[in-house]
Amino acid sequence: MRTYVALSAAAALLASLGATAYATTADTASATAGPLAGMRILISNDDSMQAAKASNSDGLGLYELRRAMCAAGADVVVMAPWQVQSGKGTAVTNGGVVTAQRRTALPAGYENDCAGAPARGAVYGVCLSDGPCTKDSASATPADTVKLALRGGLRAKAGWTGAPDLVLTGINSGPNISASVNDSGTVGAAVAAIDQGVPALAFSSSGDDTAVYFPRVNYRAHAEFGARLVAGLKQRGLLTSKFALKVDYPDVSTGAPAKAPVWTRVGDGAIVYHAFEQRGNSDSFDIALGLCPTDGSGEGECAEGRKDADSTWLLDKGHVTIAPITWDRTYGTPVDARRELNRIERFVEHEAPRP
Repeated sequence: MRTYVALSAAAALLASLGATAYATTADTASATAGPLAGMRILISNDDSMQAAKASNSDGLGLYELRRAMCAAGADVVVMAPWQVQSGKGTAVTNGGVVTAQRRTALPAGYENDCAGAPARGAVYGVCLSDGPCTKDSASATPADTVKLALRGGLRAKAGWTGAPDLVLTGINSGPNISASVNDSGTVGAAVAAIDQGVPALAFSSSGDDTAVYFPRVNYRAHAEFGARLVAGLKQRGLLTSKFALKVDYPDVSTGAPAKAPVWTRVGDGAIVYHAFEQRGNSDSFDIALGLCPTDGSGEGECAEGRKDADSTWLLDKGHVTIAPITWDRTYGTPVDARRELNRIERFVEHEAPRP
């Protein structure tokens, strides 16, 4: 059985498948040391840097990720789409002008998270405009923002003369699993980073059981796990640009903790897909999202054929799932960096931090 959801009610699911003000629970402004001390990290996403919607679907996860990385000692700069860009995949803009505009008034509770770092956690929204970005400005894509940052944006805005040590994308509002990975702007932005030889991780968090609300607690748990995961990879010399890592986090808003990370493959079924409903006999079609059942009863494009699928371990079993993602779409090509791949798989299964 398939379920259709009106696009306007579930736009936040498009890539995967505004922000509540609060006070931070720890003073991260004075963080000058930590397991990520000395690292320069670029953060982007596909949900925008607005963090203004009550659903928490337009960038709140980005600020949680920024907070956790600064608390761990990293120097962070954010360059993210001006507007929500879910479902853009690796799309790029081929002409015109982009503007990277610094956000001066950050969401309440996040203002001082990076105050002790050299770049002070500067946040830039990137729009398609020859001049200041306005409320209605068209947005750069996720891949645009990473390419801009790595090809001159970070030098101009943050004074970074070399590439960052790491690119993090997300935290996305909703998991990026199964066939939806191909549409994901969160994953697309990470692929843009490894295209330029910079290690990257793409983070996505599940929503609650409505699938349209994304609790702050999920973002925070994922961000704090993510900081420890990055620290473990860094300590072991496992940050590589040969492939990106996709990290999805289950819903923990009901109080049940996430289970241990599992090394997975991208599922070959669908969880969310685009549906098109014709308006009578007209030439017009309404775009909606089809939701596949998550209990294993799906048929056709909803059927999952892999036992190690990310969707199975994340949605059915409640584990953190980690999968390697590469830019290479050549079918049958030998796997590059096999040694690094095997080492990271062993790390995930036996040494990675537990939620």
